[in-house]
Amino acid sequence: MIDKHNSEEDILGDNHVCTSAKTPLRNDAFDKSDSEKIDAIEKNVREIMHTLGLDLDDDSLRGTPKRVAKMFVKEIFGGLHPDRKPSASTFDNSYKYGEMLVEKNIVVYSTCEHHLLPIIGRAHVGYISNGRVIGLSKMNRIVEYYAKRPQVQERLTMQIVQEMQQALGTEDVACVIDAKHLCVNSRGIKDIESSTVTAEFGGKFKDPQIRKEFLEYIKLETRF
Repeated sequence: MIDKHNSEEDILGDNHVCTSAKTPLRNDAFDKSDSEKIDAIEKNVREIMHTLGLDLDDDSLRGTPKRVAKMFVKEIFGGLHPDRKPSASTFDNSYKYGEMLVEKNIVVYSTCEHHLLPIIGRAHVGYISNGRVIGLSKMNRIVEYYAKRPQVQERLTMQIVQEMQQALGTEDVACVIDAKHLCVNSRGIKDIESSTVTAEFGGKFKDPQIRKEFLEYIKLETRF
């Protein structure tokens, strides 16, 4: 028998299960405008805070429901809306650079979809051009876009690789993410030292030697 305080949903979340490589969205996910969503979420946050016994007439708390609602829609979950997807402009590889390109230590701020707590870490993304190249900042923006939604780290890693593959027209893309999950660090087991590492290797990166080269690159220390 499942205890009411240890439901199937709790077990799913604690086991960090990813059910799809796509973010689960309803068909009517974008029927409401941002302002309509903010109004609805504000009311729900107000009800949660009221249920917890907080005094919403207090000067410090009065604006919290609105602030949280705006943060959800405009900031930490802003990557849900396809209109915010960055343009991944690519260019001819006119200088014929044929080696691996790696953008490492891209800051990741995301949110665990099981407990809505932060995921904080670094992403390392690499590709081998087959005739097209992408602007360096676009790689950071792709990571940011997919991070700004309720996530599971495995899915985030795959989505970054798939978006890069589509933009560049090549399977030769890799991504490694090393991140701390506050659902592990600040609750449950409360292990503040552990981090989670995920990887997705496409095309030539499945070759052990190419993969080793990529992993060696991301270990290099950057000095100024």
